[in-house]
Amino acid sequence: MTSFKAYNYLTADELKAAIDHAHAHGLKITGHLCSIGFKQAAALGIDNLEHGLVVDTEFLPGKKPDQCPSQRETMNYLANNVDVEGAPVREMIADLVAHHVAITSTLAIFETMAGNRPPMERESAALKTLNVEAAKEYLTVRAGSAEQQLGQTLLHKEMQFEHEFVAAGGLLMAGCDPTGYGGVVPGFGDQRNLELLVEAGFTPVEAIRIASLNGAKYMGKDAEIGSIAPGKAADIVVLDGNPADKIENVEKVEMVFKDGVGYYSAALIRSVTGTVGIR
Repeated sequence: MTSFKAYNYLTADELKAAIDHAHAHGLKITGHLCSIGFKQAAALGIDNLEHGLVVDTEFLPGKKPDQCPSQRETMNYLANNVDVEGAPVREMIADLVAHHVAITSTLAIFETMAGNRPPMERESAALKTLNVEAAKEYLTVRAGSAEQQLGQTLLHKEMQFEHEFVAAGGLLMAGCDPTGYGGVVPGFGDQRNLELLVEAGFTPVEAIRIASLNGAKYMGKDAEIGSIAPGKAADIVVLDGNPADKIENVEKVEMVFKDGVGYYSAALIRSVTGTVGIR
């Protein structure tokens, strides 16, 4: 094992035991939590929290200890009643920073809840990789209208939260959180997350650092990976354009070098055309 992830339904005692055992082996533990709020998880010693404000249940009135409330209820309350600039959220951010708890941004998955985002021309390359069932489900969800306004509100609040978290000194990382229905395809989803970080107010260079070097720092491997420098692993993406000028240039991948070996992206993507999705 190299790391551990806690999921929605753990009790505080179970999470504390998991944290203590992981730390005893010099390993870190992250969590997508529901039964436990962010501040409580920080006090228990968790190292990283995934997804950000949108899944933090601690603001829901009447939340019971060790119980996971309805996701819909939580999201509706966050969208309609929680102010990112308000004292409760600012206190939560300060608490996470004080406990050195990182956050993993997954803006690309929240975007799928906002309806007809991103533009279809942006999605065409990823869509070609999906099998028929996954493509059908993705397009159906994308076109759905029932939750679009809620999704749009939550996406923008999450963007604001992540920007405030970094401004307060927090370590923000990024991951695409690929889903079974095809809404976020690995690789393409990571590129989209970079673009959404820029939409959230980060500069392109800041977004790239969040998605690369910050993850290496969190893992304690920034002396080996995470940026291009003499002596580091030869993990390099070659782009036909400068993402510092225009973040969308991250999509123009020519080659990827992993441990010094070059891979042609177009050929690799063609090899999985029509195959991605639950089978």
